[in-house]
Amino acid sequence: MRIVRKLPLLAALSSACLVLAIVGGRLPGEPGFATALGAEDAVTLQGTGATFPAPLYQKWFTEYNKDHPNVQINYQALGSGAGIKQFQQHLVDFGASDAAMTDAEMEPVKEGVVLLPMTAGAIVLAYNLPDITTDLKLSREAYVGIFLGKITSWNDPAITKLNPGVSLPDTKITVVSRSDGSGTTFVFTSHLSAISNEWKNGPGPGKAVNFPVGVAGKGNPGVSALIKQTPGAIGYVEYGYAVQTKMPMALLQNKSGKYVKADLNSGKDALASMQLPENRRAWVTDPTSSDSYPIVTYTWLLCYKKYENAKTVDALKAVIKYGLRKGQSFSADLGYIPLPENVIDADMKALDQIS
Repeated sequence: MRIVRKLPLLAALSSACLVLAIVGGRLPGEPGFATALGAEDAVTLQGTGATFPAPLYQKWFTEYNKDHPNVQINYQALGSGAGIKQFQQHLVDFGASDAAMTDAEMEPVKEGVVLLPMTAGAIVLAYNLPDITTDLKLSREAYVGIFLGKITSWNDPAITKLNPGVSLPDTKITVVSRSDGSGTTFVFTSHLSAISNEWKNGPGPGKAVNFPVGVAGKGNPGVSALIKQTPGAIGYVEYGYAVQTKMPMALLQNKSGKYVKADLNSGKDALASMQLPENRRAWVTDPTSSDSYPIVTYTWLLCYKKYENAKTVDALKAVIKYGLRKGQSFSADLGYIPLPENVIDADMKALDQIS
């Protein structure tokens, strides 16, 4: 079976599909693209998956290519579900998912799977209330109720009592969720299931969930766009997308009862309470620390243990090492949580399994 396949380069970036295809600073079709690489040294890596880490991965691949123009990395941000599926089908050299593959999902991959947590981030509830200038507080009861469809207007007592002095409008709440198979959805609904038996026994956790109410967008960019264009909307997105699109984010009540803003410190605090097991699959569905933001997750690269092409292995390992070391310096500016050193060390050790 041949694992490495060259797929046609896409010429555009869309909100649903981010594709990085940069070689020596030249784009396909520009003068010098064909000669920027030596035919014998050129390596193409193809990846597909999560939209959650896409801005950071895009930054890594761009910066790495500046120093290594012989390595071309194409990454299509189609969602975690697509990343796992295409990885299982051997259509890519690596996948990416915010939900680490389960044993059942790894079983069809005869070459074996190495899961590498590469970055971490918070999932926030961003909303669109043009006349509200303060950050709203949402209790666990309130945001579970919103996504269950039980709280339907912004001036519901469950919200107004938490925000005294804020004139909340009688505006219908429009819930925005993901239309595609999504690791972000998995993390968010796993949290809802951890704090609400009604959610756990109803919609439940998963990468694709039937939300009781609302509309859906594709990828974090699609959800962000729907929120921005819909007054009264609220949806779950990766923190960096909310920051980049300048959307207000709710302060969420954590397990200790404190209302916490998503930022680097509250995210780090949540990760500190998480023990990384030997298989590097770890979730903290409801962190216990009083200063923790309540919805934080790692996001994983999916790699094969065995590849046909030695050049592919060397290039892939080099790119991953770059992301684990120098690449972490870009995390905070883009809204991601730099990996703890123990996680980086675990990933570096796990690279020995790839050959």
